[in-house]
Amino acid sequence: MTHVRPGAPAPNRPGVLLPGRELAVGWTLMVLIAVLAWAATVGQARGMGTGPGSRGMALPLFLALWVVMMAAMMLPSVAPVALTWVRGIGRRSAGPARALRTAEFVSGYLLAWTGFGLLVYGALTVTGRLVEAAPGAARWIGAGAFLLAGLQQFGPLKRVCLRHCRNPMFQLARYARYRRWAKDLRVGAHHGLYCVGCCWGLMIVMIPLGVMNVAAMAAVAAVIFLEKLWRQGPWLAWAVGLVFLVLAALAPFQDWLLPGLDPGPPMGEMEMRRMG
Repeated sequence: MTHVRPGAPAPNRPGVLLPGRELAVGWTLMVLIAVLAWAATVGQARGMGTGPGSRGMALPLFLALWVVMMAAMMLPSVAPVALTWVRGIGRRSAGPARALRTAEFVSGYLLAWTGFGLLVYGALTVTGRLVEAAPGAARWIGAGAFLLAGLQQFGPLKRVCLRHCRNPMFQLARYARYRRWAKDLRVGAHHGLYCVGCCWGLMIVMIPLGVMNVAAMAAVAAVIFLEKLWRQGPWLAWAVGLVFLVLAALAPFQDWLLPGLDPGPPMGEMEMRRMG
């Protein structure tokens, strides 16, 4: 029998990660998944460009691409919550079981964003048809999207959900009382709904900026990360809200702010360019 004196670190038993190593492995996996998701998103965006509507994608294809985009944009900011949950369950789960439960948490989180993706697809379909029928409507659609996003940054839903995302420990303690069936999936989905409530305004600006606009994706992902993890995150949320309100005022007069609503040249002109 091995005796460990009080205060000494626990031995490194096979299959059990010490807290520091566990966090390092968890962060490495999260970063790796996010990097792969960014690579896939950038590769897909190169052949699609920015423009109104869903770019001809059917709903299943759009949702598949949307999930990859959410993994790229959201996993860095949700990683601390996921890893905190994993450390809590790690005391009762071996390595493979812990990895499976982590995957369930992330799957539930992305499931919540998939539901929001359905709404985004519907909005893209409607706005695409409006711009096709009346190109001048793009300015007012863009202004409306920026205005709605700006107001959401100052609203009570943003404040409540951002507070949860910045300090989820109380909610994680409540999750511990969930029933065992699909527990980690439901915990991830529940936390994902808070993130949707916190960030939906930031996401709808992708309609005027372009859903496949990689630069806009990176900027929105950076704002989300800083809002949730930076000490001055709530002040940043207000500053971004002011920026959106300014863009809403400028959008009707500045077409360059709306690349995602630009219908592009007519098909005949595109053919002439391709032939030339």
